[in-house]
Amino acid sequence: MAENENAAQEPAKEEKPQLNRALLEETINIIRQSLQADGGDIALVDATDDGVVTLEMQGACAGCPLSTYDMSEGIERILKEHVPGVTRVQPALL
Repeated sequence: MAENENAAQEPAKEEKPQLNRALLEETINIIRQSLQADGGDIALVDATDDGVVTLEMQGACAGCPLSTYDMSEGIERILKEHVPGVTRVQPALL
């Protein structure tokens, strides 16, 4: 009986929302406007089914020492808030 009690107490596994690629691209285009105003840009390289988004920093952003911070604290935060299914944002390895 103890096994049944433990099974009943286990939380149900949540299904991860499916990544909406159209919403992802739309949100990235909004972010791009701010980056382009400063001479930079980003490009979507890949988005996996498990929510990992790979972006390439371009223009002024490509050589900027703060681009890693911008990606993790800015872009990733925005994408996670506005695009269900995004789990992580990573830079493209060139």
